[in-house]
Amino acid sequence: MLRVLHFSDVHVDFPLRAMPWRQMLNKRLLGGANLALRRRQHFIEARTKLAQLADFAAAQEVDLVLGTGDYTTLGTEPELRAAREAIAPLTRRPLGLFTVPGNHDVYMPDAVADRRVERVFGPLLTGQNGLAGTEPGVWPAVRLFGDSLAVIAVNSARPNPQPWRSSGRIPEAQIRELGRLLGEPELQRRNLFLITHYAPRRSDGSPDRYSHGLENADELLAACAPAPRLAILHGHIHDRFRLSPPSAPAHLFCAGSTTCEGREGFWLFDVEAERVRATAGGYRDGDYRLEEATAFEF
Repeated sequence: MLRVLHFSDVHVDFPLRAMPWRQMLNKRLLGGANLALRRRQHFIEARTKLAQLADFAAAQEVDLVLGTGDYTTLGTEPELRAAREAIAPLTRRPLGLFTVPGNHDVYMPDAVADRRVERVFGPLLTGQNGLAGTEPGVWPAVRLFGDSLAVIAVNSARPNPQPWRSSGRIPEAQIRELGRLLGEPELQRRNLFLITHYAPRRSDGSPDRYSHGLENADELLAACAPAPRLAILHGHIHDRFRLSPPSAPAHLFCAGSTTCEGREGFWLFDVEAERVRATAGGYRDGDYRLEEATAFEF
């Protein structure tokens, strides 16, 4: 059995005064004001909570950690480096940590131009086993774990310079390659987790609004439809939830935000040859805890 922890949207706190000011003369000015006036109070304990999450992972004998992005708020390099340091204990699980960026990590085009996410997170983004994505920033990326699990990472995050927009889109080339990969015998005989940042559906099963959600969610779900043992793990929406057929075209697990004050969420998966048991978790009395009543098998 493999034990897998899924977390998301930790938004590691970082002081505005230490951010590179030349990179703030754009949408980051508004984002910085929002951080100072509202957002920061919800994530001020993010680093402490990540340390506690690592302790929880050790106590639960977690093998693999999966992250679905939004490690930062404004996507500057100092923030990314602080976030990489904060998640370091989680990378030390036996099978490591595999992740994708979120829209806040590539907040503005400069983050893509200088490949800062790839430079800072490097091996945490790459596939293994020679199937796909063996260089940082090449998507999809695939990792195989034993005979029971394959994880496919698809990047749905992109810069959104417009102040009113925070939507995502998976490039068509990625979706075509995803469809090809799902036909690979090495993947077909395993349980499949697809990790991406954006939610294909909201908690009520409806599509997210155009300015906030995944623009081509239907295309992603259609590409995944032929895979009978696939779950999509994501974040972006800061409330933990689960959707399963027939409520949604696939099993969807949103970790929400694992560090947002009062809304902390995550998922723990026990993966066996032909069975996955998912249990939701939260944060109570200063510790991360499983909510056994939520356990679900598929």
